Amino acid sequence: MAKRDYYEVLGVQKNATKDDIKKGYRKLAIQYHPDRNPGNKEAEDKFKEATEAYEVLSDDQKRQIYDQYGFAGLEGMGGGASGGYSHAFNDFSDIFGGSFSDIFENLFGGSAGGRRRNSATEPGQGNSLRYDLKISFKDAVFGTKCEIQFHHNETCEVCHGSGGENGAKRKTCSTCQGSGQVRRSAGFFSVAQTCPTCQGSGTVIDNPCKACRGSGVQSKNKKIIVTIPAGVDDGKRIVIPRQGDAGRNGGPAGDLIVVIHVQADECYERDGQDLYCIIPISMTQAALGADILFTALDGTTIKLPVPAGTQNGKLLKLKNQGVPIVGSTRKGDLYVKIMIQIPTHLSSKQKDLLKQFAELESATNSPNPMPLSSIR
Repeated sequence: MAKRDYYEVLGVQKNATKDDIKKGYRKLAIQYHPDRNPGNKEAEDKFKEATEAYEVLSDDQKRQIYDQYGFAGLEGMGGGASGGYSHAFNDFSDIFGGSFSDIFENLFGGSAGGRRRNSATEPGQGNSLRYDLKISFKDAVFGTKCEIQFHHNETCEVCHGSGGENGAKRKTCSTCQGSGQVRRSAGFFSVAQTCPTCQGSGTVIDNPCKACRGSGVQSKNKKIIVTIPAGVDDGKRIVIPRQGDAGRNGGPAGDLIVVIHVQADECYERDGQDLYCIIPISMTQAALGADILFTALDGTTIKLPVPAGTQNGKLLKLKNQGVPIVGSTRKGDLYVKIMIQIPTHLSSKQKDLLKQFAELESATNSPNPMPLSSIR
């Protein structure tokens, strides 16, 4: 296969920054990695081609030589045209945004390294679970109770978590020969991973429980009531202890983590503990002043005193009418933005009255521009 220009391979311009080069390589490495394309020779070749391009363009010296002399200038240097990729692999943790073991867990679907899990007979804590819960803006402000339904693993009722039938014993795992690890190869490198058969314990049960297939747990549907505190914000996590997956060999269950997603409200918005809304009033109410009654977020009626001479866009504050502070009796404030509505259809009498008012006011048809600071 004829070599392609390294910049073309990574999809970047010749003046690309190191970050641009890194992003281009990361995208291709994830897309064409051999483990994600088993048996696909074309994908493996593209992965090698991208790695070779990154090896050169991420190295200032090699990049300078390549820009000046092309492929011929790289021969004998190591990397690039010679096929070495140590520099690129050393950069993997930076490129993929994680540790070396995180990278291989992402690419191979398992963990890397030589550490073996605890013995299969030792207690271990169950996995914590996540539940995403959507609630209304009003419920977030005032609090509520929600019933949620989810699946989690509970200790098997038949084998009581042992994973085996009566009299079952453990034997050495035939897949990893008791090491708890298997070595997988992809392309031109390999990595040790947790054994998928014994999950790293090195042993398996010779007569697995038929109810749970040797896992010691069964998936169950569960309903619980979650209390949402008043004042909860979007993205808040509520931890419900011991409602996650059952632990191993009598170990404690994990937690259920409920992540709150607050839906937007049509008329109100929030900034910290303060609420904001817009109230329309007439131009005469703004000029003369008035007590305006409007419906609050909780459905009650609030009286808003509007001072005479209030201008359009004025923010009026109502103390202690905002969002409750979680774990406190205090609240934020409610800010009401005044929108003065100008009538578009006037009766003859209204027009006559406005004309009389216009004759009395000192308005001019040739105003000068106002300083911008006056409206900030």
